[in-house]
Amino acid sequence: MIFYFSGTGNTRWAAQKLAEATGERLLFVPDELKGSCNYHLDDSERIGFCFPVHGWQPPHIVKQFLQKLTFNTPSNNMSKHYCYVVVTCGDSAGEAIKMFSNELMAKGLNINFAISLIMPESYVCLPFMYTDTPQREAEKIAQATKDLDAALDIILNKQSHLFLIKKGPIPWFFSHVVGAYFNKKMISDKKFSVDEDLCIHCGKCSKVCPTGDIVITNGLPEWKHDNSCTNCLNCYHHCPKHAINYGRITKKRGQYYFGHRTATSGE
Repeated sequence: MIFYFSGTGNTRWAAQKLAEATGERLLFVPDELKGSCNYHLDDSERIGFCFPVHGWQPPHIVKQFLQKLTFNTPSNNMSKHYCYVVVTCGDSAGEAIKMFSNELMAKGLNINFAISLIMPESYVCLPFMYTDTPQREAEKIAQATKDLDAALDIILNKQSHLFLIKKGPIPWFFSHVVGAYFNKKMISDKKFSVDEDLCIHCGKCSKVCPTGDIVITNGLPEWKHDNSCTNCLNCYHHCPKHAINYGRITKKRGQYYFGHRTATSGE
């Protein structure tokens, strides 16, 4: 089985390719959190986890799921199951996989294989962060496709002790200092707003929110402020009129979600 979380679609693309190649169940973390998070495994079943890196850490919704996760196996021996992790990030993963691995150990699981896929940038809520140029976006997706194809061979053959991670410079500092501050202070829906003059009341923002954090009231989006937001910016990036903003900083920033160029062109 493959557990995944995705906001703007980068990780969903990777998870779907994995599911198609392995023939294994694809389970969306926000939906699974509504249930018991208890799963039965066949003895030969692989366990995959796919998620984006948020501030050089696993997203808090993934951590929440992992805390709740339990397994039932015929042999009651989790070490028999091949476990892999695929993360997506705009430039580097820091120590996100190491942090995730530490949590997995409590479930009796050890990671056999892990890879980070460098995908187009979608986080634009800081002064120095922008979406990629069309050329850079295409280059990243082309390389990620090659990297994922190579990863599929490794996963299908259950090869172990392979970690293909782009950690970036001073990964401990970025994950445990910068990332800790980011995930504690900046993961919030409180700065989202809608320009009522631009909004066309299509409701797309609510439909694409992976955690159900947006309700439509009188045709306009309202964020629940109930800590369910992951700051994935899916609502912002999907708005056809660029009517949604996060504070003032995103008013002149680009928009991105996986497949947006095909969707925009109508192909």
